[in-house]
Amino acid sequence: MKTDLQLKHDVEAELEWEPAVTAANIGVEVKEGVVTLAGHLGSLGEKVAAEQAVRRVGGVRALVVELDVRLPGDDFRTDEDIAHIARSVLRWTAGLSADAVQVEVEHGHVALRGTVDWPWQSQTAVRAMTQLRGVAGVTDHIEVRNPVAPEKISHDILDAMRRHADREARHIQVTVHEGTVRLSGKVHSFAERCVARGAAWAAPGVRAVVDDLTVE
Repeated sequence: MKTDLQLKHDVEAELEWEPAVTAANIGVEVKEGVVTLAGHLGSLGEKVAAEQAVRRVGGVRALVVELDVRLPGDDFRTDEDIAHIARSVLRWTAGLSADAVQVEVEHGHVALRGTVDWPWQSQTAVRAMTQLRGVAGVTDHIEVRNPVAPEKISHDILDAMRRHADREARHIQVTVHEGTVRLSGKVHSFAERCVARGAAWAAPGVRAVVDDLTVE
């Protein structure tokens, strides 16, 4: 098991390696395997990239994000501009119908609402918004309409987990109620925890994922 000092070094090195991140603007603290990121970044896309970089590092038990997005002056966009661009981007995003997702913007923060058939469509819409200049935050209120039997959802998730990491799948329990998946049990790293969450979100019929996994 890595010490906190070793983990801090690995996280800092991964942030330096990530081309979408200016690592000098991010402070890293580690305590008992819990990584805290603090600082001010120039875009929401950079914030997302930093979070993803930390999740790739083995040994991370949990991640606390205290990163603020402070848009530079030339990235400022009015809410009207952002809403117009966001609607256009969503119309051109593969897998989304023209009117599936509606956009609301307030002070640079985008709220997405609507109904889609699959969880990945919601995730695709959110990812598209995080890459837009002028967007300071994204909230996902999109619902998934596709009804799937709880037993099939659970079976599909466990099958996916076994394909990705068979050892971890043996220690994870999956329960499903009205499309909400609850993951419980133990994994060996934050990266493995992310694999489990990803497998859950990818399953047809999933509306929400509750992560009660613990990292040993």
